[in-house]
Amino acid sequence: MRRGVRLGVDVGSVRVGLSLSDADGLLATPLETVAVTEGNESHYGRIADLVTELAVCEVIVGLPRSLSGAEGAAAGLARAYAVEVARRVAPVPVRLVDERLSTVTAHQRLREAGVKGRKRRPVVDQAAAVVILQSALDGERASGRPPGSLVLEAGPDGPGSGHGEALT
Repeated sequence: MRRGVRLGVDVGSVRVGLSLSDADGLLATPLETVAVTEGNESHYGRIADLVTELAVCEVIVGLPRSLSGAEGAAAGLARAYAVEVARRVAPVPVRLVDERLSTVTAHQRLREAGVKGRKRRPVVDQAAAVVILQSALDGERASGRPPGSLVLEAGPDGPGSGHGEALT
């Protein structure tokens, strides 16, 4: 298992949930929820600031897929988001990982913890980011390989130029 703090990201159209791992990559914990406002890109800046402040070695972005593995509009949003994050945090790597059912799992865990419906809304995105990051950490520990696929930074001409391509 590689050492270093990782930042988990659950991308949504209204909110982005963030989680953080310990330096040993054992445990993911909730960090914060950042509002996404149309025309305001401060949420990207907040992620870039956290990467610097917390000495993050890698950013893990959830890629929502259907149960069949197909990608829809939400996956396209997550891919585009990951490319922009990669551009802003370079040279820190950004990886996309499968996040099927992360929000469902987050709601279930919060419900089991006794968090009522309305009180869940502000923290469910953080909880989903924890599920995404913990899954990536566990997968790396089990396989010995970095999780998911590497996002290529958006560039005007080269590979990954704005299309969110991923290396596998």
